[in-house]
Amino acid sequence: MKNPLTRPLFAGVIALAAAFAQVQAQTQTQMPYVPPVPADDSLYRAFGGQPGLQRLMDDFIERLLADPRMKPFFADADLPHVKQELVLQFCEVSGGPCRRNGPDMRQAHEAMDIGRADFNALVEVLQASMAAQGIPFGAQNRLLAQLAPMHRDIVNKP
Repeated sequence: MKNPLTRPLFAGVIALAAAFAQVQAQTQTQMPYVPPVPADDSLYRAFGGQPGLQRLMDDFIERLLADPRMKPFFADADLPHVKQELVLQFCEVSGGPCRRNGPDMRQAHEAMDIGRADFNALVEVLQASMAAQGIPFGAQNRLLAQLAPMHRDIVNKP
């Protein structure tokens, strides 16, 4: 003989599981992207380690300020701090020994009006800096693949 409470109990468990899955999915879409740390430091080494990342950021900051699309975002920024944060971030996502403890990308950019065109312009400037530093194209692509999903947290205007 079947228990008459089994069917309603089972339906309740299914409904609860569905609600939990929906809340979890909403929470996951709202969580800031955190790039996975590579298993080895080969990408970090391809960028020349810490000295190479420092040189890259020196060039990148200079190019950002020279680019009329990017200058408004960086003209009044604390550039030594921005450079330090970028070196740490690139070091970490490339498999280097650094760990960045600053705000996530969403928090760091929430007060700025950044559109997709702005984000794409920054990537163009970064690519020019990487090419000027002689970073191999494959290494550039590997780094950009790590960073690209951050656009969901950085782009905050239509």
